[in-house]
Amino acid sequence: MTGLIRTVETTGSTNADMLALASAGAGEGSWLRAERQTGGKGRQGRPWESPAGNLYASTLIRLRPADPPAATLALVAAVALEEAVRVFLPTGATIKWPNDLLIAGAKLSGILLERTGDAIVIGIGVNLAHHPDLPDRPTTSLAAQGAPVDPATFLDVLVESFARWLLRWRQEGLDPLRLRWLDRAHAPGTALTARLPDGEAIDGLFDGLTGDGALILRLASGERRVIHAGDVFLI
Repeated sequence: MTGLIRTVETTGSTNADMLALASAGAGEGSWLRAERQTGGKGRQGRPWESPAGNLYASTLIRLRPADPPAATLALVAAVALEEAVRVFLPTGATIKWPNDLLIAGAKLSGILLERTGDAIVIGIGVNLAHHPDLPDRPTTSLAAQGAPVDPATFLDVLVESFARWLLRWRQEGLDPLRLRWLDRAHAPGTALTARLPDGEAIDGLFDGLTGDGALILRLASGERRVIHAGDVFLI
């Protein structure tokens, strides 16, 4: 079942609003989209530029006892988002662990998961009409790729895709999701740098995912290092 989409002109953060709704007892499946955000944020609290014309949306998942690990909802969101992008840009995008989408190495989107109690709020930002200039990475937009689309139309497609993959996550477990993620991700052997929350930087070659969706890097020594959290960059 797909969710109800509510759209507002401006808000501080769709994730913050959805977290408040979750704490107030809101049920699963609703979506909130803003035309603009004044306090949008990405991973590790970094600000997310939010001009009109791009997608800023959040949804709410209520965890159930038999669900796979909550962290693997990042894979659900990434696979569903890539599938939605492919509707408008047939060449699609590349998933970078855990859930960024890249086109020719340039960042197209970001996904942020936040939790309160049994609720997971998933925020999704996609550069549809505009893309920011960032000091540490290239960026792009669907418009820059010759595939302009308005946010409401894009979200309609994303809601359907997300609902399908959420259902498969619950009914079939992680194997189909993991296989699709790997099919849409950078190739095995891709050189990556992982910057861990404690500041450590690890260089290695992409060597797949663990069964629960963690990143595997093969180091120069031949050791395989499992990464559960951190920022990952293409080298």
